Amino acid sequence: MGDLLVELGTKNKQRTRRGGRRATLFVFVTNGLESIPFIGNAVSLFVYFYGSMNFSLTKSATMLTNYMGSTFLLSLFGGFVCDTFLSRFKSCVLFGSLEVLGYAVLATQAFSKHLRPLPCKDVSPLLMNQCEKADSGQVAMLYLGLYLVALGAGGMKAAVPSMGADQYDEKDPEEAEKIPTYFNWLFFSFVSGAILGCTFLVWLNTDQGWKWGFGVSTVSVLAAVLFLCSGVSFYRHNDPKGSPLTRIAQVFVAAFRNRNLPHPETAEGFHEISGDKDETETEILQRTDQFMFLDRAAMIRTTNSSNAGPSLVCTVTQVEETKIILRMLPIVVSTIFLNTCLAQHQTFALQQANTMDRKVLGIQVPASSIPVIPLFFMFLIMPLYDRICVPALKKLTGIPTGIRHLQRIGVGLVLSTIAMVVAGYVETRRKHVAVKHNMVDSPGPLPMSVLWLGIQYGIFGMADMFTMVGLLNFFYSESSAGMKSLGTSLTWSSTSIGYFLSTVIVNVVDDVSGGWLSSNNLNRDKLNHFYYLLAALNVLNFGFYLLCSSWYRYKDEGVKENESA
Repeated sequence: MGDLLVELGTKNKQRTRRGGRRATLFVFVTNGLESIPFIGNAVSLFVYFYGSMNFSLTKSATMLTNYMGSTFLLSLFGGFVCDTFLSRFKSCVLFGSLEVLGYAVLATQAFSKHLRPLPCKDVSPLLMNQCEKADSGQVAMLYLGLYLVALGAGGMKAAVPSMGADQYDEKDPEEAEKIPTYFNWLFFSFVSGAILGCTFLVWLNTDQGWKWGFGVSTVSVLAAVLFLCSGVSFYRHNDPKGSPLTRIAQVFVAAFRNRNLPHPETAEGFHEISGDKDETETEILQRTDQFMFLDRAAMIRTTNSSNAGPSLVCTVTQVEETKIILRMLPIVVSTIFLNTCLAQHQTFALQQANTMDRKVLGIQVPASSIPVIPLFFMFLIMPLYDRICVPALKKLTGIPTGIRHLQRIGVGLVLSTIAMVVAGYVETRRKHVAVKHNMVDSPGPLPMSVLWLGIQYGIFGMADMFTMVGLLNFFYSESSAGMKSLGTSLTWSSTSIGYFLSTVIVNVVDDVSGGWLSSNNLNRDKLNHFYYLLAALNVLNFGFYLLCSSWYRYKDEGVKENESA
């Protein structure tokens, strides 16, 4: 008997050694390695499309935003796979392998001259239509590589954040308080990798050739997958809990079927699992008074209950899972426009940099490396925020995270509006310099330092830091255990729709305005007007966000209210 107790104690210690800070270190390194190629190529693919594949300025911008939008949209698919079929660890390995394959295809195309159109160097932007166009086969290979990367990166973005957060037990108050800090440092690891991407990888792409850049991208993601696999014995592994989409659909079907039943007066009239967890180990959720029409899905039938069928037997917890997703959707919608503004800093802002003096301390800085400015700000600010600001705010507010997640997101939205106003002013000044020096039709460089763009980039970097980490924290903490990956994927779905919306807005504004953005010459375009328009729309969007956030009810608030009642 004593030997059995010792053996059980040993096994329990082995289980408790899993997870925690040591396990998340593997996640941080993996996240950093994967972000090197993702960000490094995201800020320079515009140059590849325009300079190597001979697409027009507008075509290059829309291709980039469509690719980025698809990547983040596919995170929803990745989240569905994680919650339904595979553990998050296995999902990381699967999607990471697809990303490696995608970069390998792009590296192959960049290596072979026969797989790309002839280069069109030293040609004025006004004469780009005379360059050789990529044929259908070359375009098809480009899309194959791009969207393998999009599928792989999207899946990684769904699985990696949730997998790391799973290393802390939400039911343990001491461990649960570490989850917000985990997301802060996850973002820090992302920024660290992104800095390398915007410097070293961009240098490879622009100075050494795209074949080297895509080759290093392949190796970097492969190293990320292998490093994640090396820590497998330290992880707490989640088990898939079935399709959350199926459970949500069942609630709507059951609520419709039971629409004519009288509403129960007590909690005994609703189905619920006894104990602390149901058979899928999903925590029990208390009934709330929002979307009360869905409560009918959990009503206990007094007649013909044996013929109700499985789609009509829903628990209160299952109904509340659905309510949580419905409450989250307005938050997703109200944060979309911030990502539309972000897209402009990866397209038009880089083209602005190409027309300016890019010498900094005697070094010619590639235009694609300009986004390192906000990344550097975030690299410095994130540790200060986590170690100084959060504890100070916690003492004032009594909230473990310092301020609520939705308040943090709101700060980011305000900063993004300020960034667009500054962007409009800087572009107005840049155009004035072009006119003053008679360089309207000159490719540049203008006698104006590229560091002027650093102001808007720095402000927007802080906006992204507040909003992105706030959203990841918000969706993970508010989602039920059975849909954590799908919940965090909502963060990236907001980003995705923002990129797609950017494509639509660019085209609509260009048509309605009579050609603000269509001359292929920024000195003649009215990009500054476009930036001011985005700032005005951002103000309206912030008003909508205030309405959505004030209406939202946090999951723990609902529980407290039910307990007090």
